[in-house]
Amino acid sequence: MSESQNIEYKESWRDEYLKWICGFANAQGGRIYIGINDKQEIVGVADSKRLMEDIPNKIVNYLGIVADVNLLHSNEDKEFIEIVVEPSNVPIAYHGQYHYRSGSTKQEMKGTALQQFILKKMGHSWDDTTNDSAKLDDIDRNAIDYFLRRAINAQRIAPSLNGEDTHNVLHNLRLLSEDGHLKNAAILLFGKEPLRFFPGVEFHIGRFGMNEADLIFQDVVEGNILQMADKVVALLRSKYIMKGCNVLSLWRYQKMLYAK
Repeated sequence: MSESQNIEYKESWRDEYLKWICGFANAQGGRIYIGINDKQEIVGVADSKRLMEDIPNKIVNYLGIVADVNLLHSNEDKEFIEIVVEPSNVPIAYHGQYHYRSGSTKQEMKGTALQQFILKKMGHSWDDTTNDSAKLDDIDRNAIDYFLRRAINAQRIAPSLNGEDTHNVLHNLRLLSEDGHLKNAAILLFGKEPLRFFPGVEFHIGRFGMNEADLIFQDVVEGNILQMADKVVALLRSKYIMKGCNVLSLWRYQKMLYAK
């Protein structure tokens, strides 16, 4: 069996391979075979007795997890080691670094990728995370009212909720934490100035010439998601949709922007 998402071969043991075990634990789990080369030939290991003690202890001490370490024998009576790593339901680090198995490679996670990975492992998503620096005053009441009108017209909510208190609307949409803090999704949907909290939250539209390097003109749309949806559609209609363009496609695009 060739190397894959769940299989890795190493000719001999090195402590740096704890990174690979870390990567398997953070992904879907897998098996590492020590004493087998990349051609899947069994070359065997030296001092298997010592390795059978060292490897399990190092996995526990450096990674905080338990893995099955099995001593196997080939038909030629060569010994090789199988390390079986189960996927972990919590993030695993090696010397403060988080590794991840993707395809047949190991990658170190950093920055945004690491943040999203940790949130996912802990059962959260980025938009469901609270933003302690945002207050209810940062929510645009006009955006709330606009949402309520469209939801009522679409028969998604009862007409009696028109004019409902901002706090209650956000609470019913599960955009507030139990202690009343705004979630990131609330700011993206209804915030007065989402860019204050999330740099780069904007929509870029451009018209190009013969290739992607030939930018004729562009527009940058800012605001919350509800505002951007209307502005983007308006710009597409007024500046970017050429005569003879399929209007039905634009209508579908607008429906997509407002989709739940």
